[in-house]
Amino acid sequence: MSLRLATFNVENLMTRFDFTGFRNQLRQDRVIRLFSVQGEEQYKRLEEARMISSTDDTRQHSALAIADADADILCLQEVDDMAALHAFEYGYLYRMVGNGYRQKFLVEGNDTRGIDVAVLMREETLDGERIELVDIKSHAGMTYRELKPGAGIVLSANPEEKIFKRDCLELDLRIGGEALTLYVVHFKSMGPGREGADGREATMPIRMAEAQAVRQIVEQRFGVGNTARKRFAICGDFNDYQERIIIEGDRRNGYRFVPASEPKSSLDVLTHDGFVENPMRRRDIMDRWTLYHSRGPAEQHLCQLDYILLSPHLAETNAGRIPEIVRAGQPFRTLFPPGQAVERYPRIGWDRPKASDHCPVVMTLDLA
Repeated sequence: MSLRLATFNVENLMTRFDFTGFRNQLRQDRVIRLFSVQGEEQYKRLEEARMISSTDDTRQHSALAIADADADILCLQEVDDMAALHAFEYGYLYRMVGNGYRQKFLVEGNDTRGIDVAVLMREETLDGERIELVDIKSHAGMTYRELKPGAGIVLSANPEEKIFKRDCLELDLRIGGEALTLYVVHFKSMGPGREGADGREATMPIRMAEAQAVRQIVEQRFGVGNTARKRFAICGDFNDYQERIIIEGDRRNGYRFVPASEPKSSLDVLTHDGFVENPMRRRDIMDRWTLYHSRGPAEQHLCQLDYILLSPHLAETNAGRIPEIVRAGQPFRTLFPPGQAVERYPRIGWDRPKASDHCPVVMTLDLA
């Protein structure tokens, strides 16, 4: 019995408009800057028209990427609310794949922008096995007071502060009668540099605490020392990486792709002692990336931010299986290493429209 499990950061699946660009030019879309806007009301009308037009292309590409993943269970990040999820599933996914995701789960988390993690599930796997939800639990309320200390973990000065910047959503499932527990996360983003440290380094303590909290939640669920033989997976956007491919050069002189390991990552909290396995490591080191990052020619790299981490039992049961990465929704600005280029979806642009900056990751898992 097999199950196709996927994770995808769809990026800002919103039901609301953002008008903050009128007063903060750093948030103003570049196309509106080309026009003379006479007042806030005109700006709002232009922004509404721009967003509606561009969003249709974006969501068609997002749906194409999800259709290519062809998952039975889809873990999503950056979903506004259940209304947005319903509208996207019915208006795009259902029309495209013909067999919708009728089971939808979302619990509002802690993100200040209101973007949450969500799960879409079919009623049956492709093999005809029933997919049933046994229980669902949000851990958005977990505080630093509840967090047990761990190596390299920096506790907040405020013990009542919530650990997860979004959530850790726990789902107990039955797939054809077999148990599977999913933990869906979206860790703290790296953001810009601050106080002399780059964005990744400055925000690392938060992601370290989030990773430690996820591990603690799993161990409390199954018992410390008893997790290795259980079926669980941790899925989502970790906003961190243990390695990356540094891109050197330019368009005129050509590009060089240089793999490099990171001395520290929040992922280490979960992987260093075999607590979970990152099956993406079964792919070639040059072919594990799920996101292209660029802040100008001097700072470009490819890295894995999107993960399906498997319990030792699931990893062993599926030792011969390799995760798939759907990259056809990437914008044309993404630099692919030699031999990896794909045919993009129709109407993909230089940097927009696109499916997302993130690539869906999907894996076929045997549960029996």
